[in-house]
Amino acid sequence: MHLIILTVAAIALLLVLILVVKLHAFVALLLSSMVLGLAAGMPPEQVLKSIQSGFGEALGFIAVVVGLGAMIGRYLEHSGGGQALADWLLAKFGKDRAAWAMLVAAFLVGLPIFFEVGFIILVPLVWNLARETKRSLLFYGLPMAAALTITHSLVPPHPAPAAASQLLGGDLGRTILYGIGVSIPMAIAAGIFYSTWIAKRIFVPVPEIASSAPARKEGDRPAPPLPLVVLLLLLPVLLIFGATMVNLSKGAFFRYAPIHNVAVFAGHPFTALAITLLLALIFFGIRRGLTREQALKMAAESLAPMGALLCIMGGGGAFKQIIVDSGVGAYLGKLLITSAISPLVVVYLVAAAMRMAQGSATVAIITAAGIVAPIVKGIPGYSPDMLVLALCCGGTAFSHVNDSGFWLVNQYLGMTVPQTLKSWTAMKIVSSVVGLAAVLIAHAL
Repeated sequence: MHLIILTVAAIALLLVLILVVKLHAFVALLLSSMVLGLAAGMPPEQVLKSIQSGFGEALGFIAVVVGLGAMIGRYLEHSGGGQALADWLLAKFGKDRAAWAMLVAAFLVGLPIFFEVGFIILVPLVWNLARETKRSLLFYGLPMAAALTITHSLVPPHPAPAAASQLLGGDLGRTILYGIGVSIPMAIAAGIFYSTWIAKRIFVPVPEIASSAPARKEGDRPAPPLPLVVLLLLLPVLLIFGATMVNLSKGAFFRYAPIHNVAVFAGHPFTALAITLLLALIFFGIRRGLTREQALKMAAESLAPMGALLCIMGGGGAFKQIIVDSGVGAYLGKLLITSAISPLVVVYLVAAAMRMAQGSATVAIITAAGIVAPIVKGIPGYSPDMLVLALCCGGTAFSHVNDSGFWLVNQYLGMTVPQTLKSWTAMKIVSSVVGLAAVLIAHAL
């Protein structure tokens, strides 16, 4: 029991270091790992070895996935393909169903692109729709924001779900497919039904920032062909899905070994994302007038923000390893197996608590995964991929005043803080609860 008390104290220390002392999450994770290891009686050299191995194990796979995903997103952003897709969907759906068009466009754009980037790309369309229809900005803005934030939290190669899948021993291909499957009802429930309901009760006009927003710097050239945009958005998912199906068939449909091997190789996340990146570089970069030097600079720019995220992921892995090597993980796992509480609910609550406490969904999901991985790994009857999704649903639950995304939505949609809490924060809670329900139903089935 003293190990459990020490672990709880270490988590409390982690939150104090982040929230009160204002240390970077990476440093806070590192210090908390050291304190927990030493307090648990581990030899100092073993503490450092555990931190090193946990850090390396967490990043060995994730760094490649996150890096390739970031570069694909940057080339797509530069090409104007995301905005072209949204314009086409709006034309096809019509103004009466424009909220659905924004949802679908944001969902597809959100697969490779970070929430903040996708939001900046698509918010001018929301402003224009609200001007033309005289409806509340929430009617179009929340569906767009919902789809972007849900895919950011649940679908790899986004950093948080990719790291959680690695830490909990999930299969990245299945996590992508299941994540998309769970994201769809979450996006519809929160982005369409709740958003329509709240938009009738809170009228938000087009904000002043819409008239003062600078024109798009890139995009003087025509947008790339729409089929090409859709293909490159879905290509990594299709390749990974193909490899997953081949593996599940156990050779039933692909008895010829070379075809089987090619499908498995091309469908590995490294290969699938690398193929997509090369095509994005050619069709969204070089063929659109970028020199090799400009393309290289753009790739480097996309990787610059990854440094902090990768350090946090490694810190989460180090914290997890200390919990494993100190023995507390195995003990808590035994307690959880004999308890009446579903591990899916446990990981959801841990991630939700971390999100509420410190704000960032990415940090909350990665930190929670590091905490619960030694406890829930290997529990009979529970798929690691289901555990990952339940945890990610918890991590996306609460977004309030300590979250940068809260203020991004607040400023660009021109809302007061109470309005943002009633619309954006409530929408996040709705999507989270629907996601957990979907995961519990899928697990039961």
